[in-house]
Amino acid sequence: MKHDQQNSRRNFIKASATVAAGTAMLSGLSARVHAAGDETIKIGLVGCGGRGTGAAAQALKSPGKVALVAMADMFGDQLEKSLNRIAADVKGNETAIVDVPQERRFTGFDGYKQLLETDIDLIVLATPPGFRPIHFEAAVNAGKHIFMEKPVAVDAAGVNSVLASARKAKEKNLKVGVGLQRHHQYTYQDIVKRIQDGEIGDVVALRVYWNGGGVWDPRVTREQASSEMEYQLRNWYYYNWLCGDHICEQHIHNLDVGNWIKGAYPVRAEGMGGREVRKDKKYGEIYDHHAVEFTYEDGSKMFSQCRHIPNCWNSVSEWAHGTKGHANVSGSSYELYSGDKYRYRDDKNDPYQTEHDDLFHAVRNNISYNEAEFGALSSATSILGRLATYSGKSVTMADMLASNISIMPTEMSMTANPPVLPNADGVYPIAVPGVFKPY
Repeated sequence: MKHDQQNSRRNFIKASATVAAGTAMLSGLSARVHAAGDETIKIGLVGCGGRGTGAAAQALKSPGKVALVAMADMFGDQLEKSLNRIAADVKGNETAIVDVPQERRFTGFDGYKQLLETDIDLIVLATPPGFRPIHFEAAVNAGKHIFMEKPVAVDAAGVNSVLASARKAKEKNLKVGVGLQRHHQYTYQDIVKRIQDGEIGDVVALRVYWNGGGVWDPRVTREQASSEMEYQLRNWYYYNWLCGDHICEQHIHNLDVGNWIKGAYPVRAEGMGGREVRKDKKYGEIYDHHAVEFTYEDGSKMFSQCRHIPNCWNSVSEWAHGTKGHANVSGSSYELYSGDKYRYRDDKNDPYQTEHDDLFHAVRNNISYNEAEFGALSSATSILGRLATYSGKSVTMADMLASNISIMPTEMSMTANPPVLPNADGVYPIAVPGVFKPY
């Protein structure tokens, strides 16, 4: 195991350098003008929640003719609601076609398989992230171009799976986009390039935050669900096998920006967290706060906070500290110790739309395009942070990936038991630092 872990660490560092170089290239790809293209690109949507609905509508609005021809979701009611919202959103757009007859609407755990058998060119993957590695692998094997929402995994096995599928996608010349949209935001592109060009000096520390009051409360009661599996699927945000905790589901955006700036990925993490306010059993097994210190190979640090507690100091932001000054990355500005200041004042854009414009531009013009690797390694950064807070231990990226631990169910059916179960009172086991084993 020691030998395997040493090899894994060397491979991780090598992969980090390669992916960082690719990230820098992709992050500068956002063209202001895209080829219109006469050919209709047919797409399918897997995962019909709010983000999947939005992503499909944005794909339909990208330049050129795009047709949504198939949809899949675990639940039929969710699919129908999404279809109606998408049709209303793109109404009047002459290049956006919504043509999803009943025979191309699929439900259940195997709905994605049925969708992949239809005549589509590109698939949008937007289910709860625990399913992402499974769906990504199937889409790559089927030879489809892919847009997948972040995070792309919730455990080490999922990260390794996505990295393997990403390599296969490159071999097959498939275009892959990942929903880390800040890479496609002009303000971020500008300030990150300036930092990487040394305008604030050598970066010695990063601070990243997603502190807020929390997201939606569980929407379905136990009485409304047909089984424990349905109950967790309907309330997916509160179970690690589906969500990865909010350090993965939301805070990945900020952690990814730190990695982008560094052109690297953390090799170690320590942290603390817990459930201070959101203690009710309806909040499943996730924490309501995490604080993590990530260390990069060069010794520099990224200090991370994320919180789901109302009536506290809120911030969704990233900051970089250099030897010449500091940058408010999310504010697209910096201030040097000399007193000189800079703020971005050029054009702004909707990065959620631009990420689809860029992907479809690559598809139409056969441009190399694959964001899966940096999506996987930023997801790995988020998972590493969760393991650090849950365990209270110092955890390493190499050991985590070498463990290849999966937290997914062994059986995928509505009557099967999910990986975590409540006690007789409906209370779920919560990770205890000092007791929980990270790998």
